[in-house]
Amino acid sequence: MSDLVSRVRPMAGLPVLIIGDLMVDRYIRGSVNRISPEAPVPVVDVHHEEFMPGGAGNVASNIAALGGKPRLVSLVGEDPDGDRLLGTLRDRGVDVSSVVADPNRPTILKTRVLAGHQQVVRFDRENRSPFPKGLVDRLLENIHEKLKDARAVVISDYGKGMVNRRLLRTVLGWAHRQGKPVTVDPKIEHFLSYRGVDCITPNLKEATEGVRALPPQTDAEVDQLGQRILRRLRCRSVLITRSERGMSLYREGQPPLHIPSQAQEVFDVTGAGDTVIAALSLALAAKIPLADAARISNAAAGVVVGKLGTATVSPSELMTALRKRP
Repeated sequence: MSDLVSRVRPMAGLPVLIIGDLMVDRYIRGSVNRISPEAPVPVVDVHHEEFMPGGAGNVASNIAALGGKPRLVSLVGEDPDGDRLLGTLRDRGVDVSSVVADPNRPTILKTRVLAGHQQVVRFDRENRSPFPKGLVDRLLENIHEKLKDARAVVISDYGKGMVNRRLLRTVLGWAHRQGKPVTVDPKIEHFLSYRGVDCITPNLKEATEGVRALPPQTDAEVDQLGQRILRRLRCRSVLITRSERGMSLYREGQPPLHIPSQAQEVFDVTGAGDTVIAALSLALAAKIPLADAARISNAAAGVVVGKLGTATVSPSELMTALRKRP
């Protein structure tokens, strides 16, 4: 265990490139004591409102919180939400100099209304139409520039238009020619476009639906699913997150590695997948072996699910969690 703890410090200061959908997570928190007389719906008395970076912004925030140097390439609108989002990310230590502001696409906003710990409703504002060629060209120029000093690349795909087949093929080609690992937090509808990545990190539902498999009922069937994804995507590894069952890592020619969950209490799983890929990718940037990188990311996820909302984990919290591993 001391070996894993000692691996955390070398992760500090390493540049990681994050490419993907950037959004604002807005939380409206309150309490419910009555039903509306206008319709059979709860009335939320608002106590607190907060705005947090979501999507690729949460991945970048997690890398920064762990001591890395995230470089973000993404898109926001020319609007107050975009300005506030970029300001928050700068304050967290994220390089947002290559984020493009587009007047034709509003900043993606996800608003969640919560009564206590219960989410009452969520409503989204977004434009999911395909990105025009000129916009993709501009984003690729920014990626090419930021890739030069990056130690690893994260593709954070939330299916909002940023990640497309052309961008994926181009980025994979550039990164692999430079010997830099590429990890992907996938979207089901793009699943077969991630061929050749170094590691893909689906949850069990994404893994199952991504290759149109039947939901696995046993550990053996999960193992079959992991091997199937390896073959279909011709990728180097697959890390399936399994909620309270932890994670399962699959690599060509090696036995499965099952890592039990470390979460003591689960308050909120929002953004846990962002923490997994952030910690995993930063560990790979430090040239930590994949199995240990997966264990580190599992410990990081166990910390954030014990917090409310879109959360991050610090190096000291991560090292404490690693010392507690069974």
